[in-house]
Amino acid sequence: MLYANPHAVRAPYPAELQDIMSIARAQESRDCLAHWNGLTPGSTPLRTLPDLAASLGVRSVLVKDEALRSSLGSFKALGAPIALVRLLLRKFVGRGFTARTLLGGEHREALDGFTAISATDGNHGRALAAAAQRIGCRCVIVLHANVSDERERAIAAYGAEIVRIAGTYDASVEEAAALAARHGWYVVSDTSYHGYEVIPRDVMQGYGTIAAEVDEVFSGNGAHTEDVCPVTHVFLQGGVGGLAAGVASYLWERWGARRPTFVVVEPVQADCLYQSAIAGRAASASGLVDSLMAGLACGETSPLAWRFLQPSIDAFMTVTDAQAVEAMQRLARGSGNDVPFVAGESGVAGLAGLMQAAATPAMASAIGLTADSRVLLVSTEGATAPSVYAELVGEPAASVTARQQAWLAR
Repeated sequence: MLYANPHAVRAPYPAELQDIMSIARAQESRDCLAHWNGLTPGSTPLRTLPDLAASLGVRSVLVKDEALRSSLGSFKALGAPIALVRLLLRKFVGRGFTARTLLGGEHREALDGFTAISATDGNHGRALAAAAQRIGCRCVIVLHANVSDERERAIAAYGAEIVRIAGTYDASVEEAAALAARHGWYVVSDTSYHGYEVIPRDVMQGYGTIAAEVDEVFSGNGAHTEDVCPVTHVFLQGGVGGLAAGVASYLWERWGARRPTFVVVEPVQADCLYQSAIAGRAASASGLVDSLMAGLACGETSPLAWRFLQPSIDAFMTVTDAQAVEAMQRLARGSGNDVPFVAGESGVAGLAGLMQAAATPAMASAIGLTADSRVLLVSTEGATAPSVYAELVGEPAASVTARQQAWLAR
């Protein structure tokens, strides 16, 4: 399904939004994260897939491959660490803490008694646990019933204490807030709620790194002039809205009224952003929120993210789990001109949306998708649940990577 957003505008980036998230603040986050050895040095690949573009009837398809952002295997490595660092800098004013010394583990003794807590579907909690382990503070992660044992083990490997609850992701968010209030712990969440916006803002600012790196590639290779945006369409994953807000806000500020068309894609059973667009306010999902796309199985829209999405996202789409699997298999398979690579079930939502739109004339028309379109996608994760990936794609991630190496060596 596709809903064209009547509230989307083509105008300069509003000053009231720039006060919250901006290109300058995204750069501050990048500078801070440069001190964390948990990130892979340099930018993640921006992959060009000409055969895929031809099959979809568009001019070009570019995919930003966030699976290689760090050993954590997802873009979440850009959000939780910066939010934790900034929280500690605010909490321990006057103690001489800096991003460098915190991420260097130099204040472990001073942080005795400090506990960070968060709910997660997997990737955010893993990133927070890794950052907390490096910094030297305690970390508690709340997992809901649908988070796999495999994802739990990956989080626990970084020293986090696990709390299991029944129910959905949104129930785990409530439990994390309750535990924090009861024990004096600090919530480091990627979703906002009433009275809680500073840390989700920091998380979203970290995600701006993705857009900054894309812009640097285009600026470096002369792919655009200042009058023409190098991409016409950007398809972004849904979830609570943080990634979409972080990337769209950066590109909106960068290109103003000449910004690309933004399309947000989420699972049909976890459609909180789609429902928010229809309602004209932050709203809840209409389904059971039990998607195979675990990282997007969110039932409640982040109100802070919605402040950015309502005026900037041109259309909201939903896709099925089967469509996500098809997209995973297409990227893993590669082709003569398309490098094969690993993209997880949540990471391919944008491609699943693009494939659906390209095959549906009414959808393509609604978003202006044509033979001249230049599309940007963000593959937000790799095989963060290796057994799930192998089952869905029909081969393990290592096999896909080996085929990729052979392709690159041709």
